[in-house]
Amino acid sequence: MDALRRHSLLIIILGSLVISLAMGLRHGFGLFLEPMSSELGWGRGVFAFALALQNLIWGFAQPFTGALADRFGAARVVMVGGALYALGLAFMGLSESALGMSLSAGLLIGLGLSGTTFSVILGAVGRAVEPEKRSMAMGIVSAAGSFGQFAMLPGTLGLLGWLGWSTALLAMGALAAMMLPLGAMLKDRPSARQATDLSLRAALDEAAGHRGFWLLCLGFFVCGFQVVFIGVHLPGYLFDNGLAVGVGSTVLALVGLFNIFGTYAAGWLGGIYSKPRLLSWLYLTRGAVITAFVFLPLTPASAYLFGIAMGLLWLSTVPLTNGIVASVFGVRHLSMLGGIVFLFHQVGSFTGVWLGGMLYDLHGDYDVVWKLAILLSVVAALLHWFISEAPVKRPKPTEVQA
Repeated sequence: MDALRRHSLLIIILGSLVISLAMGLRHGFGLFLEPMSSELGWGRGVFAFALALQNLIWGFAQPFTGALADRFGAARVVMVGGALYALGLAFMGLSESALGMSLSAGLLIGLGLSGTTFSVILGAVGRAVEPEKRSMAMGIVSAAGSFGQFAMLPGTLGLLGWLGWSTALLAMGALAAMMLPLGAMLKDRPSARQATDLSLRAALDEAAGHRGFWLLCLGFFVCGFQVVFIGVHLPGYLFDNGLAVGVGSTVLALVGLFNIFGTYAAGWLGGIYSKPRLLSWLYLTRGAVITAFVFLPLTPASAYLFGIAMGLLWLSTVPLTNGIVASVFGVRHLSMLGGIVFLFHQVGSFTGVWLGGMLYDLHGDYDVVWKLAILLSVVAALLHWFISEAPVKRPKPTEVQA
C-alpha cells in the first residue's frame, strides 16, 4: 500500500471515529427531554428551544468552521470543536435554568458540532480520496455516524437509568473529550492551489449564481426538519401514545443500526447513478414511510418497523448531497460550500424541533408537524429532480488573463 492510500485510509478511519462520537452523543439528547423537563418543571418547549438553538448555531457556524478546515486542515478545527462539545455537555449536566440550558446545549454544543461533524470531516475525506471513490468513501464515513448512534444510544439510556440525567451528561462530556486526541491525529492535507482554483470570494459568487446550489440548499432544509424533529420528539410521541420509554430508545437505536446500511448504500449508488434523482426517490420514500407510521395503528411493532425504514433513509442524504457539491464545484472549497448547504439543513432542524415543542405545548400533540413533514417530502423530491451534477464550466487561465 503506497503512502497516498495509507493516508486516505487513515483519514477515513479517524474521521469515522470522530463522527461516531459526535453523532452518537447527539442522538441521545431526545432521551433527556422527559426527565429534565419533569424534574426541573419545564414545559417541553424549553428543552426543545435549546436543541433548536443548538441546530441553528451549528448551521450558522458551519460555513466558517468549514472555511477554516479548507484553509488550515481539519485537525485544529476538530480539536477546538471537541473541547467545546465536552464543555457543553458538562455545563448541560449542571444546568437548572432555561438560560443555562440554552447556553450549554444550545451555544457550546452547537459550536462543538460544527467542528466535529459532516462538513469538516467529509471535506477532509473528499480531499484525500480519488474522485471515482469519493462518493463511497463519504458513504462509509457517514455510516460511521449511524453506527455511533446505534452503539451509544443503549449506553446513554443505561447511564441515564444508573446515574440520573445530570451525572449521565457529565459522563458523556468525558466521552466527548476523546475527540481531542483523535482530532490531533487527523492530519489531512488542504488541496494544493491550482492555477484554475477560485478564491474564496469567487467560489462564493459562483455558488450564489448556480441554481442547482440553491435547490440543494432548500432540499437539505427538508432533511433537517424531518430528522431532528423525529430524533428529539419521537420518544415523547411514543410515550404519549402509551408505549414504554424503552420502545423509544430502541426505535432510535434501530434508526442508527439501519442507517449504517442506508448511508453506505447511498454512497455506493451515488457512484453509479444520478445523485439528484436518488435524492428525489429517497425523499418520496421517506414521506410514504412517515405517512404509514402516523395514520396506521401505533404499536411497538409498527414503531420498530418505522425505525428500520427511517434508518435506511436517515443520513443517506449526506453522502449524496456532499457528493453533488464536490462534483459541481470541486474540492478546493468543499467544506465551506458544504457548510453553507448544511446551514439550510440546520435551519430546517431548528424549525422542526422548535415547532414540535411549541405546538405540543399549545395543542398537546404533534399532528400538524407530522403532516408538514409529509408535505415537505414531496417538495424536496421535486426540488432535487431539477438539479444537475455536471461540473461548472470555468474559463481557462489564458482566458482569464485575456
